[in-house]
Amino acid sequence: MVEKPVRVRFAPSPTGFFHVGGARTALYNWLFAQHHEGGRFILRIEDTDRRRYQEEAEQDLTTSLRWLGLEWDEGPGVGGDYGPYYQSQRLELYNKYADQLLTQGLAYKCFCSSERLAALRKEQRASGQQHVGYDRHCRNLTPEEVAEREAKGLTSVLRLKSPLEGQTSFHDRLRGTTTVENATLEDIVLIKTDGFPTYHMANVVDDHLMEISHIMRGDEWLASCPIHMILYEAFGWQPPEYIHLPLILDPGGKGKMSKRKTVGPGGREYLVLIKDFRAAGYMPEALINFIARIGWSYDDRTEVLSREELVAKFSLDGLNASPARFDYDKLDWMAGVYVRDADLDVLAERLLPIYQQAGLEADLDTVRQVAPLVQPRIKRLTDAIPVSSFIFRDEIAIDGKLLIGKKMDAAGSLQALTVARDVIAEAGSLSPEALEQPLRDLAAELEVKVGSLFGILRGAVTGQKVSPPLFETMVIMGSERTMKQIDAGIEMLRKMVDGGA
Repeated sequence: MVEKPVRVRFAPSPTGFFHVGGARTALYNWLFAQHHEGGRFILRIEDTDRRRYQEEAEQDLTTSLRWLGLEWDEGPGVGGDYGPYYQSQRLELYNKYADQLLTQGLAYKCFCSSERLAALRKEQRASGQQHVGYDRHCRNLTPEEVAEREAKGLTSVLRLKSPLEGQTSFHDRLRGTTTVENATLEDIVLIKTDGFPTYHMANVVDDHLMEISHIMRGDEWLASCPIHMILYEAFGWQPPEYIHLPLILDPGGKGKMSKRKTVGPGGREYLVLIKDFRAAGYMPEALINFIARIGWSYDDRTEVLSREELVAKFSLDGLNASPARFDYDKLDWMAGVYVRDADLDVLAERLLPIYQQAGLEADLDTVRQVAPLVQPRIKRLTDAIPVSSFIFRDEIAIDGKLLIGKKMDAAGSLQALTVARDVIAEAGSLSPEALEQPLRDLAAELEVKVGSLFGILRGAVTGQKVSPPLFETMVIMGSERTMKQIDAGIEMLRKMVDGGA
């Protein structure tokens, strides 16, 4: 049972575009909040690293979260009672608590230059020291020595005065209790020379003041937990419950999902950024379902879960502490499931911008007619382009090779296409009911395979070897365009026959 209201946060640092690993962290937090009545999902922007902050990365983050449907209850653009939600706007709070630590003797000013620190690390490595880090050079400066350095205009950082003896323990929901020797901990920086806090200081202060109940974040922060426990104890605060999520491994299962790359003999492209998955045509519902299943399961057999089912079934007990592999083949399979199950009006609305971004003059009414034809044939929305883009082109180029029926020559193909044109013209309709049987009868009369005759027609009408169902496609294109294409095919075949003669 959760004893206090569930308040969880996703607190990214916008120093790069939104990664699928961050998306999973955001999703688990969002699902956990949605699962509990009154739960709140907070978006907090950790923008204190001003040198690495990228405005376009923040825009990508919020756009991607909204595309995934992970709307936040509090945060930028939404507001809330615990703001501001940008850490760069909370400096007075951090300074207040930094002064408290300094007054209590739990932190100290450090005047060591970056040059001294670099030389120290170099010397420690050269001597083979097991621990490379700050040597606490300024830890025991007297107030007079501090004042003397400040009078000289020397800049300082604020460091935590970590305990030198004893142990510090913390509990993680997935990993149990971990205990470390305090002697192994460093006096980390809390406030930098520019007056901005480090992650350690800011996140502890903010998580307490924003009344965060559970912290779900990547397991790269496990090593920082002892320091955070020391800070919570120093302030006299109760820490939230920790859940450190395992890594997402690359498809080979041998390393962390990092950068986009192309691998394998077929040149399969492995995407890692949410904006790239979106551009590649994955439906957000499919990506959400897939990401949710990387490291969490409801049972040992259920793969496909709607957003509503994920909210209803999500629990911390279903999380796995072991790293999980990113399986692109499974993602594509799941993407196909969601496309096939999509409402046709929704699918058409999703496909329209895909066609338009490909430079095609598509309109929603036509796309609504195309949607049921491509739905069984695609996994990603962008798969519709090579299959059906010809429908939206004024001129459809014809490949002469596609006009030659299987085991037929140009003369035989010309005869078949010419007679087929007459059958189509006489039918008065392009529907399958009006055309399929007469054309099958024609194939028998000409003693050619039905597939060969339909293939010649498809090559002339669509300019493609593979297309949506031929007759339904012709209906969408209309009689005038269809006959124009057939006539162009006949003319091309005539030239091929004359040239061969």
